Amino acid sequence: MLLPGTVPVVEADVDTVERQLGRLPLPFKRVAARCGGGRPIVIEQPATTPAGAPFPTTYWLTCPGLVAAIGRLESAGGVAALEQRLADDPAVAAAFADGRRRQIALRPDGAPLGIGGTRLERAVKCLHAHAAFALGAGDYPIGDEIVAAAGGIPQPCCMEDPA
Repeated sequence: MLLPGTVPVVEADVDTVERQLGRLPLPFKRVAARCGGGRPIVIEQPATTPAGAPFPTTYWLTCPGLVAAIGRLESAGGVAALEQRLADDPAVAAAFADGRRRQIALRPDGAPLGIGGTRLERAVKCLHAHAAFALGAGDYPIGDEIVAAAGGIPQPCCMEDPA
């Protein structure tokens, strides 16, 4: 079960995301998705970093268990497999193009950066960004498939203290 994100960002969210990432996060706009335990799993980033450089993607996956599971999919050739599906399946290509269009529309500067910050129309940079987009923006079947293939959102939450 996903819980809706919150605005504004509260200190507890920043602390949780720091523990999840293992580093202080760049300032983020909001928690875009939470796990059933209420912890952030996706954050929404501003279009630029504090230094003014473009941030490559709008949604950032923070759940350590899901990050690791999707990393295993990537290591098993998941990026190449998705790019092959884009070439072979018009429905997958159309869903990808729609996600790219929606991602570009989220950027206030209109920069042609697709999901994951890619500039090419059919390039897949990483599966994590597609999963984060699905969880943060919703209605993105490619990202939903990636989350499902990774085993879904870990339950119980991998951030919970063992009993």
